[in-house]
Amino acid sequence: MSNSMYNKMWHQTQEALNSLLDKESQHMTEPQRNQVFIFQTLATFYIKYVQIFRNLENIYDQIVHPQKRILIRKILDGVMGRILELKNEMVELELTEFHYFDDILQDLKLAPKTTVKAMPLEEAVKLIQVAERARQGRLRAIFMKQIYLQEYRAKQARILGEQVADAGAAALRIQKVWRGFHQCKKTEREREEEMVFLGMNPPPHFDEVSPTMKQAERVGHLRSETQMKHEERYREALVAIKSDLQLIEGPDIKESLQDQIRHWFIECRNLTGTFPNYPDAEDGGSAVIFSNKTPEQVIDDILTNQDDEEKNKKKKKEKRKTKKEKEKKGTKEKTKEEDEVWKMSPSVFLQSLQEGNNLYKDMWMNKDESWNFLQEYDPELIKQEKRKELESEIRIQVDELMRQELKNLKLAVNKEKELPVKEGRKKGKKKGKKTKKGKRGKKDKDLTADRTIESLYKELVEEGLLIQSLKVNLSDYIGEYSYLGTTLRHMSLEPMPSLLDVRQLITLYGILPLGSAAVHEKAPLVKSLLLAGPSGVGKKMLVHAICTETGANLFNLSAANIAGKYPGKSGLQMMLHVVFKVARQFQPSVVWIEDTEKTFYKKVPNAEKLNEPKRLKKQLPKILKLLQPNDRILIVGTTQRPFDAELQSFCKVYEKIILVPRPDYASRYVLWKQIIQRKGGVLTKALNISCLAKVTDGFTQGHIVEVIKDVLTERRIWQQARKPLTAGEFITAITSMSPVYKEEEDCFKDWYAKTPLGKKQALSLTIGGKEKEKAKGKKKGKKEKKRK
Repeated sequence: MSNSMYNKMWHQTQEALNSLLDKESQHMTEPQRNQVFIFQTLATFYIKYVQIFRNLENIYDQIVHPQKRILIRKILDGVMGRILELKNEMVELELTEFHYFDDILQDLKLAPKTTVKAMPLEEAVKLIQVAERARQGRLRAIFMKQIYLQEYRAKQARILGEQVADAGAAALRIQKVWRGFHQCKKTEREREEEMVFLGMNPPPHFDEVSPTMKQAERVGHLRSETQMKHEERYREALVAIKSDLQLIEGPDIKESLQDQIRHWFIECRNLTGTFPNYPDAEDGGSAVIFSNKTPEQVIDDILTNQDDEEKNKKKKKEKRKTKKEKEKKGTKEKTKEEDEVWKMSPSVFLQSLQEGNNLYKDMWMNKDESWNFLQEYDPELIKQEKRKELESEIRIQVDELMRQELKNLKLAVNKEKELPVKEGRKKGKKKGKKTKKGKRGKKDKDLTADRTIESLYKELVEEGLLIQSLKVNLSDYIGEYSYLGTTLRHMSLEPMPSLLDVRQLITLYGILPLGSAAVHEKAPLVKSLLLAGPSGVGKKMLVHAICTETGANLFNLSAANIAGKYPGKSGLQMMLHVVFKVARQFQPSVVWIEDTEKTFYKKVPNAEKLNEPKRLKKQLPKILKLLQPNDRILIVGTTQRPFDAELQSFCKVYEKIILVPRPDYASRYVLWKQIIQRKGGVLTKALNISCLAKVTDGFTQGHIVEVIKDVLTERRIWQQARKPLTAGEFITAITSMSPVYKEEEDCFKDWYAKTPLGKKQALSLTIGGKEKEKAKGKKKGKKEKKRK
């Protein structure tokens, strides 16, 4: 796809974003009471922002124009932040981390992964016809096979009864066998072709990498090289164009600024009778007065300021009286309204999104780029930016000169002298600042001020606290969506989350904030994350996926890993200081605590007492308080037995708790299919994947991967051509493993119901029941009183 196509795609995406921002501004002001309508609104916005995010991500990857990429990145960060804000709103509204949009996706005619257009009637009819022909074909094949077998048995009986007469009869028999074999092969080939035509089987060489894919890969490499070159040239142009402007336009800018300020001096003197006070450099100098204003507008401001000062004095007295009365009334009214009415909380990202959208409209929407076929930087845009920069730099020099000129004017005309009080005040301010810094310095004492960051990094690697993360992409965490989530919720049944719901949460709470500094600073801050689930569901894999996708460093502070390292209180303090100093310096960073329930044990087992597993229990809450929005550090805990931990302190440390379930039927089906293919297996009719998925209910991803590895040895892969894989081979291998029983899954559910968010959710579902219980309790109390 050419750059012009991606430009067109960008324009369409911006139109979608523009209309969405308009809708957002309408809903921000509208108060609502209906919870279902509120969730539908939030979910619809969320889905549309995700669509825009996917398109912008694709556009950012494909476009090579350096200035466009800067703006697209700004908008992309804003969209990511807004997605996280809407997610936070939905969590607070529904009191659960998992949300189901299947009904909304149906209304919008979308699939969970990608945008899909509505299917035309002819195409739908064709699809049904293909399925029906395939069904009839299968029935016909079974029927023909039965007839063939009957005829074959009759022939065999006849042949056995006859005796071989002569050589001619023998030759005829050989010909029959050969022709039968040849026809059989031909029929098989035709049947395969028919199955491909009907869409029941993939075409030959389907799994092989096509030449177009190879070409696309080559183009991808070429595009990334072009992006790098264009960005380098753009950076070089920023310096070169600025130096050219300084030589050519610098003197003219200086002169015009001086004339403008002198004109201001004279007009002020003529209108007010005195020379004005020159603004301090700290306040912005003359830029404060002349920012986006003509000299005539500045003069008008001087006149209006005089009138406004007198009016303001009168108004202030009246306002003070009315404010107190309004505050008293306002507090009573607000409490009533807030209980009943829901309003969308203010967004941090909508303003930056609006700014990005306006920049697009002003700069790129109707821009003629017929001259820029190669999509290199636009020099005129650089000149506009650099003129502003140059003007602000020259203004600082001009301000120093004009400040002195104003002093000379005051001395010459009015014989005024500047009072030395201001200098004293300024000095006082500076002293105050120093004392504050001094206090901060004591709190954040650097224990390793004499050491280089490289030596600390090396020490952590040697101690095994900073480890190499495995190269695992989030897309390698295979699973399927839950398509019946909303239906089950309407029936008051809470569904177990699907694997792709978990993957989505990891993206929202881990990857997006760590990947973008702008998003991390402004979005709802998630400092810590807990992944709880049985063994083999991929908790560790998800930790490594966060690191791979964001390029984060991985620190391992598991109880088993820190046992015996940095002993004593001072040693522990030093270890945490070094870990978080390096984590801040080389952010983004992930601090992983495996088997994190050991850090919060209710009672430490005798076998583990020597390892001191609870070393970090008191330290972790303190560390969380010190983490700021500009620290891209995420603490991730993984646990197989969360019920062994002391709940209150456990939930204080982990802000977000994600239950990672065993895979459901749909996820198991996809897992078997994809992992067999990845390990070199070939899918044939002999291998019933649906049967495998049904039989392995309760088994985890870890079990499935292990079984496939055991079965698909090099020898077995080599034998596949004459001996295809069957489901029985895998089933015999899995019988030696023990699955995750429903009771274990229920233990996780019961434990989650005791967590803060789980309690809130349970309360919201049983409010009606509690009210009934209270009513019954009152009636019982009255009866007991009567008996007494």
